[in-house]
Amino acid sequence: MALFSKKSSDTPSSEPDTSAEESPVVEHRAYTPGKGRATPKRTVAQRRKAEPPPKNRKEALARMRAKEKNERAERLAGMKSGDERYFLPRDKGPERAMVRDIIDSRRNAGPAFFAGAFIVLIMTMVGDPYIAALGNIIWLALAVAMIVDTFFICRKIKKMMRERFPKSTERLGSLYFYGGMRALSFRKLRMPKPRVNVGDKI
Repeated sequence: MALFSKKSSDTPSSEPDTSAEESPVVEHRAYTPGKGRATPKRTVAQRRKAEPPPKNRKEALARMRAKEKNERAERLAGMKSGDERYFLPRDKGPERAMVRDIIDSRRNAGPAFFAGAFIVLIMTMVGDPYIAALGNIIWLALAVAMIVDTFFICRKIKKMMRERFPKSTERLGSLYFYGGMRALSFRKLRMPKPRVNVGDKI
């Protein structure tokens, strides 16, 4: 009996030993293996998607017009927000920004001149020589006021340029013209939009 017991102990077991084997990793159904890079956002993926070519010339023109319209709207929004990247070349630079602030912080005679010129035009169309003569006097007074106002604008631009930008290469004549043209326009129509209020200290 001892002999048989010894043989049975030396005989290898028929059942495989699974103790040394690693347990399989259970993957969740929603698990997806990594791609080795970050997944792009939806907007980026949409931009990368190539636009199909136009079917005909009419469609190509329509796309071009839509693109130009979007670019104009983007530039206008950028100018209104004060983003200098969207400014015209004539509006770029700290010197011209200072000139705009000078004009926008004061009441100018330019808008009053144009409004008065319209009234004078109506007065001259009445046919009465006295009213027409009065209209001419008013128009002359407005013209003189605008010239005097422009003189003070130019003087202030020159003074502040010497104080803030003594080494600037901008020509004063160009800045005078730039400020004078902005002073002629109505405040709500100015572009770029004013960033200071009337009466603010520059």
